[in-house]
Amino acid sequence: MTTAPHTRPRHVVVVGGGPAAHRVTESLTARHGGAPSPLRVTVLAEEVHRPYDRVALSRRLDGRADLTLAPQVWDHPAVHLRTGARVVALDPATRTLTLEVAGAREQLGYDELVLATGSTPFVPPVIHHEAARVYRTVEDVDGLVAEIAAVAATHGRPAKVLVIGGGLLGLEAAGGAARLGAQVAVVDLGGWLMGTQLDEGAGQALGRLIGDTGIELHLGTAPEEVLLEEGRVVGVRLVDGRALPADIVVFSVGIRPRDELARAAGLALGERGGVAVDDRCAASADHVWAIGEVAAIGGRCIGLVAPANAMAEVAADRIWGGEAIFPGVDDATKLKLAGIEVASFGDAFGRADGSLEIVYADPARGLYQKIVVSGDARTLLGGMFVGDASPYTALRPLLGRELGAEPAAYLSASGGEGAPTTDLPDDAVVCSCNNVSAGAIKELICGERDEPCTDLTRLKACSRAGTQCGSCTPLVKKILEAELTRAGVEVSRALCEHVSISRAELFESVRILGLRTAEEVLARFATGLGCDICKPVIASILATQTGEYILDGGSGPLQDTNDRALANMQKDGTYSVVPRIPAGEITPARLKVIAEVAEDFGLYTKITGGQRIDLFGARLEQLPLIWRRLVDAGMESGHAYGKSLRTVKSCVGSTWCRYGVQDSVAMAIFLEERYRGLRSPHKLKLGVSGCARECAEARSKDVGVIATEQGWNLYVGGNGGFQPAHAQLLAADLDDDTLVRFIDRYLMFYVRTADRLQRTARWQEELEGGLDHVRDVVCEDSLGLAAELEESMARHVEAYRDEWAATLEDPVRLGRFRSFVNAPGQPDPEVLMVGERGQQRPATQEERALLIAGARLPVRTSQPPGGMG
Repeated sequence: MTTAPHTRPRHVVVVGGGPAAHRVTESLTARHGGAPSPLRVTVLAEEVHRPYDRVALSRRLDGRADLTLAPQVWDHPAVHLRTGARVVALDPATRTLTLEVAGAREQLGYDELVLATGSTPFVPPVIHHEAARVYRTVEDVDGLVAEIAAVAATHGRPAKVLVIGGGLLGLEAAGGAARLGAQVAVVDLGGWLMGTQLDEGAGQALGRLIGDTGIELHLGTAPEEVLLEEGRVVGVRLVDGRALPADIVVFSVGIRPRDELARAAGLALGERGGVAVDDRCAASADHVWAIGEVAAIGGRCIGLVAPANAMAEVAADRIWGGEAIFPGVDDATKLKLAGIEVASFGDAFGRADGSLEIVYADPARGLYQKIVVSGDARTLLGGMFVGDASPYTALRPLLGRELGAEPAAYLSASGGEGAPTTDLPDDAVVCSCNNVSAGAIKELICGERDEPCTDLTRLKACSRAGTQCGSCTPLVKKILEAELTRAGVEVSRALCEHVSISRAELFESVRILGLRTAEEVLARFATGLGCDICKPVIASILATQTGEYILDGGSGPLQDTNDRALANMQKDGTYSVVPRIPAGEITPARLKVIAEVAEDFGLYTKITGGQRIDLFGARLEQLPLIWRRLVDAGMESGHAYGKSLRTVKSCVGSTWCRYGVQDSVAMAIFLEERYRGLRSPHKLKLGVSGCARECAEARSKDVGVIATEQGWNLYVGGNGGFQPAHAQLLAADLDDDTLVRFIDRYLMFYVRTADRLQRTARWQEELEGGLDHVRDVVCEDSLGLAAELEESMARHVEAYRDEWAATLEDPVRLGRFRSFVNAPGQPDPEVLMVGERGQQRPATQEERALLIAGARLPVRTSQPPGGMG
């Protein structure tokens, strides 16, 4: 008997410590389940950290988040990870590398070499560029966080951060710095933001939304010099001659492939740099492969996750002797910038011959949605979304397929019903980052497996879907729920990780058990300390059921910022004051008090879209003084904050209008005074029109009432916002009493059963049976709940008391309204105002810099907001 000769494992060396290096290592080891492995893998990471998720760097700005990628890869016996190891030379002829580790050099041989060296930030050669920061690594982010805090501590004011670059990373850096309390401005050479991913319409919409967050934009210009004083950054001079103040300058204007190792070794490079590779990810030298941002495939380097993962899989397969080829570039992008949704995929610019673009744009709201289809309007070619990217998740898997409806129906902003999200063909790609199809996900849920994946966490781990950029997670969850429902398995409706039941179940449990404090609810139904999802929900439920002051009983710390201040915070840290003016009807005496308050406190005054008067610019410590005068005049809080009833809009009705057939003003006042202060899953707006001409726009409201000759027509489930919806007719020709009973039932049914932050329109859509079910419950009492719902509303009406009136009577409650605990009554010195059109408004970043420096502001002439006269 002869023994097979011993064959040493082939040595695969991966140069790089980023996501691409992690992915190729994972793929190499996953292809061999036995031991010993025929491969030995050494990973050389220049950074001291284990490979981490650079895509999620912005999370690091919000706290010291651990971004480390799946560490179990490094536990494989065939894998050796060496951190702090820099490769300084490559010799393809001898298949050796020269390393520099802790100041010493050594040689390392390889059988197969994978270059995953990534990229480096590009810093334009402006004067004193070395004084600026970049935004690329964990050290970069941690340094930025520390410097923002140091500037604030040293100068006693927010740091001024100037980000050069309006692309993905630049806006992420800007948004993160703003969340840390910095005053942020962005400079970009393009005429609009994210010019690589967005067309002008989308870029302008994004710019408006970014600007509304307080981030200042300077577009169509570039830096010429970083300004220094005694070695410290004080600003940036632009090529147009302007100087912008700054304590910190961050460059994020693009990346360059780290191809210096390959360049020195004589490997072929791409026209614009990067290691030239073919569709096998093979470089020009034998046994050398390149993946990720350093690889120039098809003539260009690609800085996206999905192509990098695909290259890693191809290279691993080829090293194992397979025949995989690169499938092409998927440059779909979805992200949140400063809380703003942005997404694009496919041929988003409509470059294909004969393609058609279906666009919905609302510049005033910063909303832009576009679908690109083939010339016959059937096949989906691409899409682009800003402000509301909800269609992206459903449409992305349908790329290249025939749509089942008119393209406009897929635009949620224009009132479309949206695309199907669960009945996808099995070969539709759900997760582009990891190339996971709908069929693969369904197989993991209900296939023949010892342990089916019946919860989202396990499904993501098994399929990899949703584990990288996370944009497909909502779709993965919907597929999971649909498949489990088909299989007869109960689907979890947990409110959050701390509360394992749904909002509706929590509402009923609190009601049945008679719980009255936040501590009782948290102890009974939550684990840990709760979070920003469950805590406001608990506070809202208690406010609805007990009718008690919303900041008592331990509920204060649970509330959102606006609820804690009983006012709506504005972009400059001041608050708005909105007295309730039911139906827009106000006496001259009360109007005079509002005018006097506005004058005495220097408040910016504006008529709102809900027939009220909004007073802007009040400091926290001024709120009790302002409300004392308003309450004494018989006015109360208009609840412009919180999730509750806002307004009941009305026309003048039969009182004045020659077309009016019912007294819409009296009905609107009655309804507003009945439902004021009602806490709900989302804000509520009502409208009452005195005739079919509909001057109060009642059908755009959550509850709309329109007068007829025989009584009132009741419409429900309408709203404005990012996803406008028309209210639908629930019942016709109702008398006054029946109308009020039906509205009582409808609102309480919604409050009890809707999910958190779910508008009435979406709630009705998702109820099984939709509007017909609502009609059965509200009008026909199909569930036998009518009396109970009416009783709940009656308790709310009886228990209601104006929150500001209650606050003014209690010195302990008044103690919350101080800007500085150690200096009560002192104004915040960071709040700076300037005059405009006879009123005071917040100063812009440029104006703040001039005011702080003691300079005189330039005279402003009247012109449109865009500066075009």
